[in-house]
Amino acid sequence: MISQLTLFVVQFLFLCIVNTSSAAPDIYREAFDATNNTVTANSDNAAKPTESPLPEDYKIVSLAPHLTEWVYSLGLDKHLVAVSDYSDFPKEATLLPRVADYQGADIASIVALQPNLVLAWDGGNKPQDMNKLVALGLNVFKSKITTIDDIPTEITRLANLTHTQSKAKELTAHFSTTLDELRIRYKSTATTSVFYYSWTAPLMSIGSDAWANQLLKVCGAQTTFIDSPVDYPQVSVKDVLIRQPKVLVAASKSSKDELEIFWQPHREHLSAPLIVVNPDVTSRFSLRIINELKVLCKGINENA
Repeated sequence: MISQLTLFVVQFLFLCIVNTSSAAPDIYREAFDATNNTVTANSDNAAKPTESPLPEDYKIVSLAPHLTEWVYSLGLDKHLVAVSDYSDFPKEATLLPRVADYQGADIASIVALQPNLVLAWDGGNKPQDMNKLVALGLNVFKSKITTIDDIPTEITRLANLTHTQSKAKELTAHFSTTLDELRIRYKSTATTSVFYYSWTAPLMSIGSDAWANQLLKVCGAQTTFIDSPVDYPQVSVKDVLIRQPKVLVAASKSSKDELEIFWQPHREHLSAPLIVVNPDVTSRFSLRIINELKVLCKGINENA
């Protein structure tokens, strides 16, 4: 039989646990489901995200350039303590420590920062790095982008976690509305053939499943090498001349005049106009891509 003293102690400890749990800030009681990367709840409040600001000492680490941009877009930059290589927009991001590059994440440096949240790119960052961070007890937000429509969806998911839903709603609504408008404006029964490339040595294009071809589809176009069995086929100038694309699109930081030098010897057999897009934008899953899409679509449809 339990004595009255024992019963009192058990009740007292129970009350202490309940009171301690209820006093903890909601943001610290949110946890990640390692299987599907969704936020689970230990309280009713976690199921209903609030707009309360994050604690001042809340720290975020970004492991991909587009995730860094999302942090700034949501107004969370004061919490950002480290980023990946090539996180160069906005320019303030270039001043932050680098903890990831093409070789992988610097696990020791990330752990030393004691971040509350690590933003990772599922498909870009190494799975073993993400798993290691999770195993070490860090909260890892893994974002996977498959289509352009995933951008606003994933930003909203991050906003729900960081209590920035209002800002995200404003940004993603503009993004999605503009995307829909572009699709309607450039919808056509005749798909424009576009030779899309990033460099000429070697000369490489894109296949049907490449990210850039998704952008072309918004513009009522598609890659000239739509039948390629690989996403990034190496091709020859002869291949391009045989297929006679309607437009050439260079994702390059070089000027149009510089890029035209390569095509000049072949202009007798290829009249397709050349347009240039910013590769730092078209290759990233950031909100900036919508404005670059406007440039791309306008260029393709005015020159086709």
